[in-house]
Amino acid sequence: MRVPELLVPASSLEVLKIAVVFGANAVYIGGEAFGLRAKAKNFSLEEMREGVEFAHARGVKVYVTANILAHNADLAGVREYFEDLKSVGPDALIISDPGVFMIAREVLPDMELHVSTQANNTNYGTYQFWQKQGAKRVVSARELSMKEIKEIRANIPDDLEIETFIHGAMCISYSGRCLLSNYFTGRDANQGACTHPCRWKYAVVEESRPGEYLPVYENERGTYIFNSKDLCMIEHIPELIDAGIDSFKIEGRMKTALYVATVARTYRRAIDDYLESPELYRKNMPWYLDQISNCTYRQFTTGFFFGKPSEEAQIYDSNTYVKEYTYLGIVGAANEQGLYEIEQRNKFSVGETIEVMKPDGANIEVVVRRIVNEDGEDQTSAPHPKQKLWIDLGCPLEIYDILRRKEDEGHE
Repeated sequence: MRVPELLVPASSLEVLKIAVVFGANAVYIGGEAFGLRAKAKNFSLEEMREGVEFAHARGVKVYVTANILAHNADLAGVREYFEDLKSVGPDALIISDPGVFMIAREVLPDMELHVSTQANNTNYGTYQFWQKQGAKRVVSARELSMKEIKEIRANIPDDLEIETFIHGAMCISYSGRCLLSNYFTGRDANQGACTHPCRWKYAVVEESRPGEYLPVYENERGTYIFNSKDLCMIEHIPELIDAGIDSFKIEGRMKTALYVATVARTYRRAIDDYLESPELYRKNMPWYLDQISNCTYRQFTTGFFFGKPSEEAQIYDSNTYVKEYTYLGIVGAANEQGLYEIEQRNKFSVGETIEVMKPDGANIEVVVRRIVNEDGEDQTSAPHPKQKLWIDLGCPLEIYDILRRKEDEGHE
C-alpha cells in the first residue's frame, strides 16, 4: 500500500504556515510570475525562502508552480526566474510547458520536476514520455476515472509518482485549458489571469431580436450552464489509495486560511484513520462530512472518478458558495498581560460566541471577553479588516489556532 502525500495549496506565507500546521505533507505555492494564479497574492523570493524554511523545519515539502503555457517572450524571464530559485531551495517545480521544462532541466539539473495537469495527462504513454524527459511525478487530468488511474499505475514504473486532485473547484474546460476568459475579457487563463466566466450567468439572444434574453434553462433567472459543483472525495479514501495515487492534491491557491485549515485538517484525519484502521475511518465518516462542509463550497460531486458526470454535477440556479463559517483571524503570540495577538479578518465583538479551531481536530466554543487595540485601548468590537488586536477568549490559545464564527443563514 502506498502512503499518500496530502498536498495543500497556499496563496500567501500566512496560509502556507497554516497548511503546514494543520496537516499537509507538502504545500504548493506560486511565485510572482509564471504560475496560473496571477490574482493570488503569491510569494516574493524572500517569502518563498521563509516558507521553505518554515516547512522544512517541520518535515513538510514545498513545490513551486511554473505552469503557464509560455509564449516566446516568456522564455528569457523563465530562465532568470529559475536562476533565482536556486537560492530558495524548493523540493520540486510544477511545469506544464515542454519549453519551460527543458529550461528547468538545464538551469536546475538536480531539481525534482512535476508535470502539471495543464499538460493534459490522460494515459500511461504520456506518463512514460514525461519520465523519459526527467519527470519524477505527473499530475493526472481531472477527467480521468478511478479505473483509468489504476490502469496508468499498472503500466508505469513504481518510482514514477501519480498526483491527483481530490478536492476543490472543477474547471469547465479540459484540464484547465480554457479560452472563455481570453475571449470575453482579454485575460488569458493559460497565462494565469482567468476571470472565471464559467461561474457567470448566461442566456440566449436571437440574432434578429437583440436585447431580448431567453433563458437557456426553463427558469426565469437564466442558468449558470458552466458552473460545476466542487470535487470532494473524503468518502473515497480507500479507493484513491487502492488506485495507487501517490499524492492527494487539494485545489485552491486563492483560498483563505480558514478554507485551507478546514480541508487540510479533515483529510489529514481521514487518511490517518484509514491507514490505522478501515473500521476507524468508517466510524469517523460523520465527523469528516460535517467538518469538510465548514468551509465555503459549491455543493459536492465526485467529478469523473466514477464515470462521466451527469447534469447533477452542475449548479444551474446560483453561483454563490455555501458558507457555514466566517473567518475571523489567526492567533499569534501572547503578551505579558496574557492577551493573544490577532490580525482581524472579519468583524467580531466583545460578548460574542465564536470558535477556536485547533489543528488536532478540536473546535472550542468561547466567548470574546476583551479586545484591545495597538494603543492599549479597549474596543467593543473589531470592525476594521487586518487591524492588529489583542484578545482575551477566557482560555489558553496556541499560535496558528484559527478563529471562526458560525453563520446562521449558511449562505453568502
